[in-house]
Amino acid sequence: MKLLHIDSSILGDGSVSRGLTAAAVDKLKSEHPHLGVTYRDLASEPFHHLSGAEFIARALPLEQRNPAQQHDLEESDAALEEFLAADIVVIGAPMYNFSIPSQLKAWIDRIVVAGKTFRYTEKGPEGLAGGKKIVVISSRGAMYSAGTPMEAIDFQEKYLTAIFGFLGITDIEFIRAEGIAFGPDQREKAIAAAREQIAA
Repeated sequence: MKLLHIDSSILGDGSVSRGLTAAAVDKLKSEHPHLGVTYRDLASEPFHHLSGAEFIARALPLEQRNPAQQHDLEESDAALEEFLAADIVVIGAPMYNFSIPSQLKAWIDRIVVAGKTFRYTEKGPEGLAGGKKIVVISSRGAMYSAGTPMEAIDFQEKYLTAIFGFLGITDIEFIRAEGIAFGPDQREKAIAAAREQIAA
């Protein structure tokens, strides 16, 4: 069994999501002793955002690509293969401005690939990456869960549910630390609640 561990927070040691993804991965490793883990830190080693030049380079014969183009394509292909090979994907996804970090979006743009993780059919799009489990560690400064006043501007969890669902993945679990900007007491309470969910 293989696990892909993704962190995208820019806050380093001050990150809530990083500590929680590490705890989630440790929990899964304790349950599956032979679990193979691949780790990507999208903040320290970010992907470039997609560009027209990259699309053009993919259409070129190998000998016509420059070294930078070839490197970018190899990195994109590696990210896709890691995702396809994983049985479980643990993603640290802090909320930035009501959505996800741009670094995480750049990674998602590498794995949403026609013919690889989805395809179009006469009946519409079909996901090709089903059978995986996605665990999203979601950290948020305020409260955005169902029933809260700010639910309507959650474009973080809604987006992730939609994009992975488009790829055919329906086993998606969110573990939230909410209201972490409401002061030290609420921050500690939110982190403790998320750790309890991870332990369970």
